[in-house]
Order: sequence, then structure tokens, then C-alpha cells
Amino acid sequence: MTSILNADLHCHSVVSDGTLTPEALAARAAANGVELWALTDHDEIGGQHRAAAAAREQGMKYLTGTEISVTFAGETVHVVGLGFDLDDAAMSEGLYDTRGGRGKRAQEMSEGLAKVGIHGAYEGALRFVGNPELISRTHFARFLVEAGHCKDTSEVFRKFLTEGKPGYVPHRWATLKDAVQWITAAGGLAVIAHPGRYKFTANEEYALFVEFKAHGGKAIEVVTGSHTPAEYVEYADKALEFGFAASRGSDFHSPDESHCDLGKLPWLPGKLTPVWELLEHRIQ
Repeated sequence: MTSILNADLHCHSVVSDGTLTPEALAARAAANGVELWALTDHDEIGGQHRAAAAAREQGMKYLTGTEISVTFAGETVHVVGLGFDLDDAAMSEGLYDTRGGRGKRAQEMSEGLAKVGIHGAYEGALRFVGNPELISRTHFARFLVEAGHCKDTSEVFRKFLTEGKPGYVPHRWATLKDAVQWITAAGGLAVIAHPGRYKFTANEEYALFVEFKAHGGKAIEVVTGSHTPAEYVEYADKALEFGFAASRGSDFHSPDESHCDLGKLPWLPGKLTPVWELLEHRIQ
């Protein structure tokens, strides 16, 4: 396999905060020419068997996936796990515990929004949730757009759901060490998702990469839906500097919301080691 492979190793279904079923995502990915696919729902692997079966039906290769929420230096960082064993008990338990804090956080977000005159946000958000354990800011954003408070979800985040705004409630996630070790102990490979999105100083980002590597992390997303072309180059260089393999994924959530469609990203720069080369033995 080479870097010239239409691999999309980051997207979300209704099992977390996407709007399409695993089957509809597989069909869309295949229609867009994806050859190797992974569904990476947040802190959840409940859609994996469906996704793998749908990938087979569509003639695509498949890697198991999830996206684990981690707290690092006061920020939420996402670590994608690829190619792990779905039956690993420690990983399933860790993901269950990580999901557990979302319900309480959602109630507190709703209370914060009620203080500025937006009532019923929790119940409204629940209407957009496929899996109540995974209620998230995205579901609140969809409700606030539907209710006419904002014109789109990005306006909701700006006005209501980021730090210092009425609906923002921080959450303590897994540690970086926990997430990487769950993935690697289950036979998978850990990837830092969309590193260009985090608001880290250069020193904090360096510390993230060093600690991630020390715990056994192997790759970073270089080409992903929220990176700019300049960030493709920047994180290609970072991958080489730290000895990381490179991943590629759209981070697709919804036909109406996502910047980038499944399978429509630029190729990985050729000088990098694609993450799928390290996972050939895990591809289904």
C-alpha cells in the first residue's frame, strides 16, 4: 500500500454525533471512491460490527475505529484508535467510563442556557441524539439552530458553547496515557486527531507529542477536514520530526455540516509513512 490510497479513517455516525447510520456512511464513502474506511464514533464502538459489514458489502477494506476524548494541559484532545480488537474488555470499560460524564454535563449545559432565556435545551438536544449516553455539544447546537436561536451550528458554538459562554461546561475526560494504552493493549494504533485544531502554544504542543509518543502513540492526522493546506505541510513536517506515521480522515459528521465529504481529501504527502502500512495485519 502507498500514500496514494483513498483512505478515510475518521468519521461519525448516529451512534455518536453524526447524522447518518453506519450503513449510509459506508455507501457514501464507497460512492466517493474510498478504498479503506474506519468509523470512529466518540468514545463508543457500538457501531463497529454494522460498519464492518457495510464496508464488506460496498467492497471496501475496513479498520475498527473510535475517537477517545482526553484532557491534556486543560484542553480536550481527541485520540483516534484504529485496528483494535472489539472484544477487549479493558478498552470497552474505559470507553464506558468516559461516556458516563456526558449526561451530567448535558444537564448543566441546559441549566446555563436557561439562565439566558433558552429553555428546554436538554430535551431539545435529546431529539437529535441516536445514543443518549453520547449527548454532546453538537446535539445542543442542532437544537439551537432548529429553534431559531442561530443560523448554523458554528454560530451556536461561538455564541453559546465555548469557554466563557452560557452553555459551556468543561468535562474531565480520560488521560492521554489511559487512551493510548487502551488502544495499544487491544492491538490497535493510537493517532492524535486534527492536531491543528488545539489552542496550544508551541511548547504545549511539543509536550503533547512527546508524552503521546512516550505512552506508545504512533501517528498523527496530517490531512483532515479541519486542517488548512498550510497545516497539511506543517503536520507532515511534525510527523517526520517525531517519527510518527500519518493518517488521513475527513472527520465527516453530516452532509449539511461538514467542511469535507468522505473520501474527498488531498492525498498524504508521499514522504510520510501512511498509518495503514503499520496496520496491514489489522485490515478486514
